Amino acid sequence: MTPLPSDAEPPAAAGRTARPTAPRRGRDRRARTVPPPRGRARITGEAPHVAVVGGGIAGLAAATGLAERGVRVTLYEREPGLGGRLAGRRIRLADGSRATMTRGFHAFFRQYYNLRGLLRRADPALAVLTGLPDYPLRHSSGLRDSFAHVPRTPPWSALGFAALSPTFTLREMARMNPRAALPLLDVRTPDVYERLDGVSARRLLDRIRFPEAAHHLAFEVFSRSFFADPEELSAAEMALMFHIYFLGSSEGLLFDVPGEPFPQALWEPLGRYLTGHGVTLLTGCAVEAVESVPGGAGVTVRGGHGAARHDAVVLALDVDGLRHLVAASPGLGSPDWRRRMLRLRTAPPFLVSRLWLDRPVAPDRPGFLGTSGFGPLDNVSVLERWEGEAARWASRTGGSVVELHAYALGTDTARQVQQDRLIGRLSRVYPETREAKAVDVRHEWRADCPLFPVGGHRDRPTVRTPDPAVLVAGDLVRTDLPVALMERAATTGFLAANTLLERWGVRGQTLWTVPDRGRSAVLRGLARLAGT
Repeated sequence: MTPLPSDAEPPAAAGRTARPTAPRRGRDRRARTVPPPRGRARITGEAPHVAVVGGGIAGLAAATGLAERGVRVTLYEREPGLGGRLAGRRIRLADGSRATMTRGFHAFFRQYYNLRGLLRRADPALAVLTGLPDYPLRHSSGLRDSFAHVPRTPPWSALGFAALSPTFTLREMARMNPRAALPLLDVRTPDVYERLDGVSARRLLDRIRFPEAAHHLAFEVFSRSFFADPEELSAAEMALMFHIYFLGSSEGLLFDVPGEPFPQALWEPLGRYLTGHGVTLLTGCAVEAVESVPGGAGVTVRGGHGAARHDAVVLALDVDGLRHLVAASPGLGSPDWRRRMLRLRTAPPFLVSRLWLDRPVAPDRPGFLGTSGFGPLDNVSVLERWEGEAARWASRTGGSVVELHAYALGTDTARQVQQDRLIGRLSRVYPETREAKAVDVRHEWRADCPLFPVGGHRDRPTVRTPDPAVLVAGDLVRTDLPVALMERAATTGFLAANTLLERWGVRGQTLWTVPDRGRSAVLRGLARLAGT
């Protein structure tokens, strides 16, 4: 595994007195700096005590931003380990081998400036990440796409993709509605929500009249990364995604992956970093309720650990966790805020199936493949192509470790039927697996990702709440910065920390984002004309 010099930053000094550095941008010189309000470098005098509820990316970012400035932090996580939806657990396979089961593949894009800055706390060179050489896509009709040779800088990225893709024929391109596509060239927040949140992602694509093959092979694959059917997903989220990953950033669509399972590669080292900065990590410790102290003077956190008084709390929970905590905390927030929190929804269930096969897949199979038209199968990963644990098992046994994802599944079919159907599609994508036997198979069913439905933006929480001592962070949180998915979780975690630090007169974390508007003044002007 090699460091990524294009995304390097000077490492922070070791120890509790280290001065934290800002996450540095990658290759895009138009990346935006978001400085925090001015203030002292660290807390002076008696340090306030903050509870962070949730040990996923958002909670870890909030705890990091606070602890580095001298705030006392207690982090509560109901699961045995850190990582939230990127956690993992140790299992024993049928052959006696030990392995780590997670909820599946995640791409660490080069646009994730703040997430990468968080990970650098424990790994300054990001040596734990390794880049995959391509982001290939395959449709059941035989059509294939690739991003390996697509230029990274807009507008050449869009033009290059169209020129290289077999789905964009001249005849199909002549049918497109360029006026409907122009708003994608100047995406800004929150303006994009005002314009497009009332429209579904599918309806937007239908308006633009993208070629049908491109619609299924490329754009639907992207929209399903939100774990939702395009018919339910807000077009504003899809437009923002196009901006972040394709039309607004020159970082490109290639990405990195951790070279070992998430706990060993990311969360255990970051946990050690936090305890070195005085953070108390209470894993396996659920919070049952939060009670506000009148006047925003603090909170009382109640759970299996008893009750503890804190000066503030950051709620870094998933949708269900936030709803349940709000329901169990009748004095939290205002009536309107509580109603909006209780209306939040999760995306449909998804399935991750991991197979330890007794023989290898073909050596030219990519580490990751996005798929379309293969029933429930959305992507296939061959883990030994990049993950050390899987590679060691494959080398020892002569087999392969293959992971399958199925998003936005219905609830009207038995789980066993859907699991069998998903595994059955693997032999259509990689025929050499037809005769393979599974040494072991593990399935992960989850339904805890936020849904961004049509018209739902106004209900989503912001970092600030009606109570100045209560903050919210996570990928479900509404922010005016152009971020999404894991990067939204990290960014809002730092924003929650910054909000509290500003209250105490301390300068917080400098943040980075992709450009906050279209890259070309000419194209921005055309986009404005399209909106009139």
